Amino acid sequence: MESNVIPDSLRSQRLQPGIGFFGSGSLRSSLRPGVTVPIAPLVPAATLSASSGPPPPPPPLQLHSLYGGVAAGLGPGASGHCNPGNPAVLKEAVEAVVRSFAKHTQGYGRVNVVEALQEFWQMKQTRGADLRNGALVVYEMVPSNSPPYVCYVSLPGGSCFGSFQFCPTKAEARRSAAKIALMNSVFNEHPSRRITDDFIEKSVSEALTSFNGNREEADNPNTGIGAFRFMLESNKGKSMLEFQELMTVFQLLHWNGSLKAMRERQCSRQEVLAHYSHRALDDDMRTQMAADWVNREQSMAGTIAQELASTERELEDARLAGRELRFYKEKKDILMLAVGQLSTANAATLPSH
Repeated sequence: MESNVIPDSLRSQRLQPGIGFFGSGSLRSSLRPGVTVPIAPLVPAATLSASSGPPPPPPPLQLHSLYGGVAAGLGPGASGHCNPGNPAVLKEAVEAVVRSFAKHTQGYGRVNVVEALQEFWQMKQTRGADLRNGALVVYEMVPSNSPPYVCYVSLPGGSCFGSFQFCPTKAEARRSAAKIALMNSVFNEHPSRRITDDFIEKSVSEALTSFNGNREEADNPNTGIGAFRFMLESNKGKSMLEFQELMTVFQLLHWNGSLKAMRERQCSRQEVLAHYSHRALDDDMRTQMAADWVNREQSMAGTIAQELASTERELEDARLAGRELRFYKEKKDILMLAVGQLSTANAATLPSH
């Protein structure tokens, strides 16, 4: 009797984020995280046959394709950010947290939020926090010769925040980004921000109610709600910010069409969840996703520009609302990487003189 067990090496290949294939019918094709074949020489859009047509557009930016709509079970505060929707309220909340942090760590007086944020994460590291890439907080200024200036800050775990106010100077933009990041870092330490058994039960119950599910679904990892429970239980003890960092990977896989491609490769939902729960977002994954967008652009000119414009609007809205930004920022970076790949491919096809 033949065994249907898939070797670990082959299972790993099937779960790669690429969408496309590497040779017709090859097993490698079913395992890549990207959606398309490696970059081919550019073909002018006008020369494509009508029968080939453009590839289907990527799915909408929602998580429920993976979880069957149960991502809402986390509630509005699950992503680890404060988003009151009112700029004045947001500013007041941020300033209150910064003042409180200063009072308890440095006494009364003006606090240097850039230094305070770095010291906060260094303190976490000395107390045993698992920071694989160290405790360094990284700032990124958006190139500009005039105000308003915009700055992003990436925390050691990967979460990203941005300046949320009108900033007349680069230094002020840096401070604004540090303030919102410090507020979220401090809030994230509260016991209520941890994934516990009680939190899991409450979230799953809310998901069952919201989507008219039954208790049997919650115990079956092949259902949307069961997958949701699996995700939560796999991250028990982690904070909301840590969970959001993990969710960013699945958001990007969904946005790129990778999850749909993995289903077509006969990867189970639980296989995908288990694999990507332990895989960090890396340059290889970004490169494969960028190649997918190059392929879409080759099939329909203007695809990347349209997606990039939409992503930049989302990033701007989220930044001004004080939300966690990594998903939007990674989307933009992947699309810009695709633009670079296109430029390289175009240059390679130019006639030599």
